[in-house]
Amino acid sequence: MHSLEVVLKITLVIFMIGNLLDMGLRLDLARALRDLRDLRFAALSLLWGFVLLPALAWFIARTVPMAPPYATGLVLLGMTPCAPFLPPMVDRARGDIGYTAAFMLLASVVIVAYMPFVLPLLAKDLTADPWTIAKPLVLFLLVPLAIGVAVRRRALPLAQKLHPVVKKVSAIDTILMLALCLIVYGEGFLSLVGSYAIGAQIVFFTAATVLPYVLGFGMPRSQRIVMSLGMATRNLGAALAPLFAIHGVDHRAIVMVAMGVLMQATFSFAGATFYGRQFDVARGLPVSRGSGPA
Repeated sequence: MHSLEVVLKITLVIFMIGNLLDMGLRLDLARALRDLRDLRFAALSLLWGFVLLPALAWFIARTVPMAPPYATGLVLLGMTPCAPFLPPMVDRARGDIGYTAAFMLLASVVIVAYMPFVLPLLAKDLTADPWTIAKPLVLFLLVPLAIGVAVRRRALPLAQKLHPVVKKVSAIDTILMLALCLIVYGEGFLSLVGSYAIGAQIVFFTAATVLPYVLGFGMPRSQRIVMSLGMATRNLGAALAPLFAIHGVDHRAIVMVAMGVLMQATFSFAGATFYGRQFDVARGLPVSRGSGPA
């Protein structure tokens, strides 16, 4: 079983590097930076992603009766918005794809700067210095993102050739990583059944999906969709990285974060489908998936 845990850690590293490299290869940096000059969008992204929802996760973790490792896992989920598969969800919902890139860039950079200092305050049982937490985030999130952006800016044709390869490898690795999670921590997943941990995640993901959209404070619908689905999805690589970097972590914290795969897929897909149908109905269009932003 120990050897499988080692392989699982390797697949996690590939998962983080592959997804962030893929993001960098696709990222129009100039457009993303331009969209981040929209102060309302940038400020609300920071407020929801790194103040309000982490506070909500911490509050739920403190008030719902569940084992401390589950509480730690929920806090980690609360601190890491934005999954790599956000763009197709926004496209399905008829959101703004341009602002999606801006949101993904902002979330990725802020997670690396934010987690090492805030995580020890919100998860007291994780005894680690900031560099222990920051090191895997810098090496496996920030560096691949920067490499991808640099390749795109210097050699766009090469980036376009590399993108489908990186995307395919990342997809295969993701499947392998999830399968290994089930094998290594299968009993842990079964222990979630009947606990309050699943209910706690449902409450958190419901709030993360609905509130940023409803409380958009004057933002256009297409941007509120980016905010809603960006918060409904979680960067599981960033959430898991500290758990694998810190020695002696209770595996139940890892199980709690891994459960976020199912939760974020369910809530983001449901939200994207609802927003997309809402858009079609409002314009008298046939209710279908379609493509393109609103």
